[in-house]
Amino acid sequence: MKTINEYKHMALADQVLMPALLAVVLGLSGCQQEEGSAEKAGQKIDRAYEKGEKKIEQSRIDATQKLEAAKESLDQQADRTTQYIEESTEASKEALEKAGDEIEQTTEAAGQELERAKEAAIDRAQTAGEYIDDSVISLKVKAALVNDPMLQASQIEVTTVNGIVKLSGTVGSQQDVDRALEIAVNQQYVKSVQSDLIVKTAPSAE
Repeated sequence: MKTINEYKHMALADQVLMPALLAVVLGLSGCQQEEGSAEKAGQKIDRAYEKGEKKIEQSRIDATQKLEAAKESLDQQADRTTQYIEESTEASKEALEKAGDEIEQTTEAAGQELERAKEAAIDRAQTAGEYIDDSVISLKVKAALVNDPMLQASQIEVTTVNGIVKLSGTVGSQQDVDRALEIAVNQQYVKSVQSDLIVKTAPSAE
């Protein structure tokens, strides 16, 4: 037969065990609820992560497409710029070559014109020089003939063409002819002397 103390101990044990069991049951129930909430939270996190990954991937794709489009646009602009530079360079080269040809032609024409002008000037100078020289030669020859004692009475005309002296007129003798030729040929710038001198014959005595 159980004693009062034993009943007291049993009642005390029941009082202790019941709350403990209740706590365990409640704990298990809470764990189940927490596990369900955690699972739902995990699912939400997973869905949010997947959604974020999709957004990030889409943003990366959009950025890549924009970058490719920008690169293509830059490449096209670079190609157009390069083509423009090449065309401009070619046009400038052609313009320079054309200008060079025109300058060369102008220079050549100017050189030819200058050469012709030079030749004409030389011809005119030579003609003028020859005329002056011929005149001077004629004067010198004429003066020498007049100043010669043997020929003072002679009537001699002097003409000069290109340094060639021609004597014409009348003299008293063949000696006068020879003397006139000698004087003329010894003058400066005289190339040669031609004589058309006529010996004047003395009238016969009757």
